[in-house]
Amino acid sequence: MHSYTRAESRERGKLFRQGFRQALADCVDPEIRRKIERIDQAAAERGRQELDALHKVQADARQDLAAAKAVERTAPRADKAAAREARKQAEQRVRLAERAVHKAERD
Repeated sequence: MHSYTRAESRERGKLFRQGFRQALADCVDPEIRRKIERIDQAAAERGRQELDALHKVQADARQDLAAAKAVERTAPRADKAAAREARKQAEQRVRLAERAVHKAERD
C-alpha cells in the first residue's frame, strides 16, 4: 500500500512526465528515477504505518464486540434491550473497520 501526499503526487507526476519526454529522446536522467524511487519508498512506509493502524483499530473493534456480546448474554431482562443495541453498534464498528482494512489492502 502506498500513501502519497498531495505534494508527492504532484512531484511524482512531474518527474514521470519529464522521464517520459526524456525516454522519447532516448536520454533519461538517472536522477529522475532516483527521485521517483525515494518518493515511492516514503509513500510505501507511510502506507505500512497506516495499514498497521487500521489493523489495530480492527482488533480493538473485535475486542469491543466480544465484550458487548458477553454483556448482552449476562444482562438482566430489564437491560437486555440496551445491551442488544450496544452489541449492534459494536458489530457496525467491526464491519466499518473490516471494510477499511480490505480497501487499504487492495490499494
